[in-house]
Amino acid sequence: MRGSLGKLVSGSLSLAGRWQKQQLRRLNIHEYQGAELMSKYGINVPKGVAVASVEEVKEAVKSFFPNEKEIVVKSQILAGGRGLGTFKSGLKGGVHIVKTEEVVDLAGKMLGQILVTKQTGPQGKIVSKVYLCEKLSLVNEMYFAITLDRKTAGPLIIACKKGGTSIEDLAEKFPDMIIKVPIDVFTGITDEDAAKVVDGLAPTVADRNASIEQVKKLYQLFCESDCTLLEINPIAETSDKQLVAADAKLNFDDNAAFRQKEVFALRDPSQEDPREVAAAKADLNYIGLDGEIGCMVNGAGLAMATMDIIKLHGGTPANFLDVGGNASEGQVVEAFKILTSDDKVKAILVNIFGGIMKCDVIASGIVNAAKLVSLKVPVVVRLEGTNVDQGKRILKDSGMTLITAEDLDDAAEKAVKASAN
Repeated sequence: MRGSLGKLVSGSLSLAGRWQKQQLRRLNIHEYQGAELMSKYGINVPKGVAVASVEEVKEAVKSFFPNEKEIVVKSQILAGGRGLGTFKSGLKGGVHIVKTEEVVDLAGKMLGQILVTKQTGPQGKIVSKVYLCEKLSLVNEMYFAITLDRKTAGPLIIACKKGGTSIEDLAEKFPDMIIKVPIDVFTGITDEDAAKVVDGLAPTVADRNASIEQVKKLYQLFCESDCTLLEINPIAETSDKQLVAADAKLNFDDNAAFRQKEVFALRDPSQEDPREVAAAKADLNYIGLDGEIGCMVNGAGLAMATMDIIKLHGGTPANFLDVGGNASEGQVVEAFKILTSDDKVKAILVNIFGGIMKCDVIASGIVNAAKLVSLKVPVVVRLEGTNVDQGKRILKDSGMTLITAEDLDDAAEKAVKASAN
């Protein structure tokens, strides 16, 4: 149910799992964390508690759900498709509604296990916590989201009177059911805007005015917390006539980390690519891919061009890695550590066009990295620009076995050939 929004905005519905191969330059938090944040803004959410051990599960059942006959048990990972996922242990489904006396046993089978969904890839993600929630009596399920829209240059609210796991198919077959309400970023959300959204949701039992207030509170959360995405699927009506956020996905703009310290303290590195975590600590721009040729380049444009030319010559890049225009020798060493930590890498291509970045700094970093890291794959180096002669001299005097290239095309061709050997 999570991660449907990109399809609705663009109108072209591709598999949500493809998102996961991109570096998420936005903070993604767990469902239980999103629910806690929403409740602070007066948004209706199910009663729930996150637990990390069997002992905590036992205590939570006694303290939070003393009179409940059934409880919803939700595995917490930063990926969609949990309900239809499969644990590597063989357990089917990452979300279950079970009798209260069965909660401890089920949670014990989830905690510490790897859950594989359509969005995690075959490696899956570890479940460090489960979210225990009250079972709601839902009478209607709808879809709600707020995202940033380039076309209108501001927030865009998306609503649909039908929600749940089939929202993608519904949007493709019945696009007219999707209501889009752009919000003027200077004026903010008006009662008229919120009313349009509620009309798009078309609640059957929830109070209209109360629903309008819920929409306004959701928009307030989106703006004040620097969200890039707020997606609720489903936003539901309960038998007691309330509009409730039954499940939520929230992303936050990384550029706002300096003023959203409490929110960014919620980051869970265990759910992220460890290579990208290491790169972020070294202040490197890194995105892990599935190819065989590791790339280290200065400048995002040149990095993209390098990846393209590798593909042109029949190879596949293992990553995007931009060391920037002012990288230190230490950062170059860290970059090599990250590249060599990837078992799929069969060759490394270093492509540096020195402007602000000096070729001798890169060369020294390569030499020092070779001393610290066991280089078991061929390294192709193309250096041009500032201090290029000094850089080439450093590499030559190091005694390293390197494959040198005259230009980018030559470098890519040699890297593809080297990776195939």
